[in-house]
Amino acid sequence: MRAIRLEKPEHFAAVEVDEPDKPGAGEALVEVHRVGICGTDVSGYLGKMPFFTYPVIPGHELGVQVLEVGEGVGNVREGDHCSIEPYMNCGDCYACRKGATNCCESLEVIGVHKNGGMCERFILPARKLHPSTKLTMEQLALVETLAIGCNCINRSDTRKGDKVLVIGAGPIGMAAIEFLKVAKAEITVMDMNEARLKFCKEKLGVNHTVVFKNDGAEVDRLREVNGGDLPITVIDATGSHISMSNAFQYVSFTGQVLYVGITTQELSFKHVSIHRPELTIKASRNAVPTDFSRIISLIEEGVINTDPWLSHQASYDDFIGEFTNWLKPETGVIKAVLHMN
Repeated sequence: MRAIRLEKPEHFAAVEVDEPDKPGAGEALVEVHRVGICGTDVSGYLGKMPFFTYPVIPGHELGVQVLEVGEGVGNVREGDHCSIEPYMNCGDCYACRKGATNCCESLEVIGVHKNGGMCERFILPARKLHPSTKLTMEQLALVETLAIGCNCINRSDTRKGDKVLVIGAGPIGMAAIEFLKVAKAEITVMDMNEARLKFCKEKLGVNHTVVFKNDGAEVDRLREVNGGDLPITVIDATGSHISMSNAFQYVSFTGQVLYVGITTQELSFKHVSIHRPELTIKASRNAVPTDFSRIISLIEEGVINTDPWLSHQASYDDFIGEFTNWLKPETGVIKAVLHMN
């Protein structure tokens, strides 16, 4: 069957791989229809993702159809359309036992640590499938992206009216914005890309935007749009170690900085910058199963509108050529999707 494999950084290959076996107990065989492309895939392609192993078949944001289920599977059946929770956890470590399956000590993410969904069919544990009778395949492929934002805002414990700054208006930052909107926060977005900020203002309905000019005046501009205050929560979704190291200056005293981006670089900051204002630092990684079912319901109910997200698409035959174009800022990619079937 057809697959796309990342042989090494900056080298995709269209390949033929073996068909999967029949699903065993607790497993399901799925046909892949849509694959969302995210920052993890881009970082893996560029050789900047610390968890990537090569060669690997990428793809973890998936819209699939169930072809066959193994013995004992009751949550899905043949023909179901599903989103995939791509985090393969052990179920036995401390994090798993407390329900933080996203932080499993031996976590493997399909498409990152092991082969993923850029293939026509594969087998996975059926418990990782989340069905919907209403969502399109494109929407199902978006669920995992949104789940990153959902878990992030759950970690932030944002309440109605909280002033929150999101640094980085890429897909992860926008996923966080969607759930800040659900929480009814007052949202400011900061980015150096003015087109992205315009998108966030016009399509996502954020309250304020601030252009990052690296001129030292960002704090003043934040205070200006927030009535003299600084945000109580700062979410850094850039994946830039420079941005992440500097994020503390933008948060109010007794506030929190939450990292949802990831970097291979060390962060550097003076302890006094968090000690004097008594700041809290948090990280947010992946998502938990309840996030997926919640997101599917929110899309089905129209609370989250996915239409503005889907900006670029490519067929299997065109994907490798299109992918490098999607990396160019002038292409204006919000979310690109691969059609596998």
